[in-house]
Amino acid sequence: MAGSLNKVMLIGRLGIDPELRYTQSGQPVCNFRMATDESFTDRDGNKQERTEWHNVVVWGRQGETSANYLSKGRLVYVEGSLQTRKWQDQNGQDRWTTEVKAMRVQFLDSGRDQDGAPPQRGQGRSQGRPQQAPQGSDDDLGPAFPSEASGMDDVPF
Repeated sequence: MAGSLNKVMLIGRLGIDPELRYTQSGQPVCNFRMATDESFTDRDGNKQERTEWHNVVVWGRQGETSANYLSKGRLVYVEGSLQTRKWQDQNGQDRWTTEVKAMRVQFLDSGRDQDGAPPQRGQGRSQGRPQQAPQGSDDDLGPAFPSEASGMDDVPF
């Protein structure tokens, strides 16, 4: 292969508040889901809309900042790469999760609530330090998401 490229750029809204955890070595990792919308016209001329959901992982200080200042509904730009990892569900079945490993997260809206007040730093989204990653996980992959595995069959994508 002469060359390859693994680059993702997304603009969308968070579907949940970010969740901040720490690996066994103390490395911060933030997880959130974001939605992107696509509009198109079908063969019959009807306008259609489709929502795509993305799992996003943000490491280090940027992960802490994301957890402290982002919340459900916020508009965000995420730039990074796709990463797929294998895990086992409660029944021992192999599963795969594809995530966006964010290298850059940029907040695109003011984050003010309906009353015009800025968000409160942290607002309880940080899970505290140090929360250990599940047993047997590799620090580079972060925590198993979610405990996550049991609810993955209900994920709408």
